[in-house]
Amino acid sequence: MSQKLENATNLYMEGIRDGHVRDAVTKYTGRRYTQHSTGVRNGIEGFLEFFEPFLERCPIRDIRIVRSIVDGQYVFVQAFQDINNGDAKWVTTDLFDTDKDDKIIEHWDVIAAFDSVPESEHDQIDGPTEIEDIAFTVENKEIIRNFMCDVMVLGQSEKWDYYVNREAFVLHGSSNAGKFDDCIGAYNQVFKIIGQGNFVVAYSRVFQEGQEMARFDIFRLRNGQIEELWVNQELVPPQDEWVNGGKF
Repeated sequence: MSQKLENATNLYMEGIRDGHVRDAVTKYTGRRYTQHSTGVRNGIEGFLEFFEPFLERCPIRDIRIVRSIVDGQYVFVQAFQDINNGDAKWVTTDLFDTDKDDKIIEHWDVIAAFDSVPESEHDQIDGPTEIEDIAFTVENKEIIRNFMCDVMVLGQSEKWDYYVNREAFVLHGSSNAGKFDDCIGAYNQVFKIIGQGNFVVAYSRVFQEGQEMARFDIFRLRNGQIEELWVNQELVPPQDEWVNGGKF
């Protein structure tokens, strides 16, 4: 495990799961810690202000990292959280920027209820996790960059079969994400694309029925086409509820 991935993982495991929030946020963040989780203020004190009451409210915390990606200075993790023996279950997707010492300096996240589509054979986190095809990282990132531009932003649905292996395609969605086809052309901005081998992640601003959403799409590719997709999205709250610079 790379040091930056270890730092991001430990912030979750030691700080939130194990409850050592002050020690973890002090140890694993850098000279600044800029937040884009709209309810958490910037800096170490903002992190403590949010999570210390959370730990009191939620004494039982089963958290595991499902998938992770390291791309240059960036780290991405997908986590599953079971809080207070099933009182709440969450899928969280987090993107971290790191400094030259691999410490975390910036954080973006999307949090959604673990609420998979009832008729689906798959839930929001199952499926392959192992990173393969490292030699194709750059190529796969370019494929997703073009797919997001052509199909998801410009709405060129006729190019779907060029990018997606329709016969093998598996969607891991949730009831709040709606049908994937409904999102074609609804993407307003693709903020960040990172990847490692056969996995590529896009973080985007999406408008659905006039509502602004923050959305992570996790793609698994094989032989130059998309075969699997995990979706996690969250409604962006009104700006007057933010305590930092916002989701993006």
